[in-house]
Amino acid sequence: MAHDHHGHHHHDLPDGPVPPGYRRVLWIALVVNALMFALEVGGGLSSGSVSLLADAIDFFGDAANYGLSLAVLAMGVVARARAAAFKAATMLLFGVAVLARAAWGAWNGVAPEPLTMGVIGTLALLANVGVAVLLYAYREGDANMRSVWLCTRNDAIGNVAVLLAAVGVFGSGTRWPDLLVAAVMAGLALTAGLSVLRQARRELEVKGA
Repeated sequence: MAHDHHGHHHHDLPDGPVPPGYRRVLWIALVVNALMFALEVGGGLSSGSVSLLADAIDFFGDAANYGLSLAVLAMGVVARARAAAFKAATMLLFGVAVLARAAWGAWNGVAPEPLTMGVIGTLALLANVGVAVLLYAYREGDANMRSVWLCTRNDAIGNVAVLLAAVGVFGSGTRWPDLLVAAVMAGLALTAGLSVLRQARRELEVKGA
């Protein structure tokens, strides 16, 4: 069915191909997230920060999400809903992985280095706010567009939390602010993943897939 992806009731999906602007925004987001993933892994490992590593995994997941979204843009709503369900599953896995890493840090960890956390957290926030601004116009589309927007919004919230953790670590000299923020970010990933999964399932049911 060539036109089954126009059956969605939202006005953001016009008759015709996906807006070229959305494809361009996704490419920008993909590159930005891939670069920030590499930077945050390095920063998280060098500073010992679990919240930076949590954010790095998030950037990696988002880069994969944007790539997947680009791959299914021209496909029908069933393919896009299945892609959204797959992305939701990766968000849920991310949440569980970070909770496990934070629990390990609670038992064995030492206080991370707050300056590195602060500098990289600031760069990450600027990157995500820029991408979120670009994606804002497309936030009310199908499950796939919605999952892209939610990921980016959660990232920006997560970056603010990393900065607060850096301040907390600096002020207290302990690892607890870092671990608390990592746990909160894991919770965000879990709730967003469940939300997208529910919407994708509804779209698949409507299509009888």
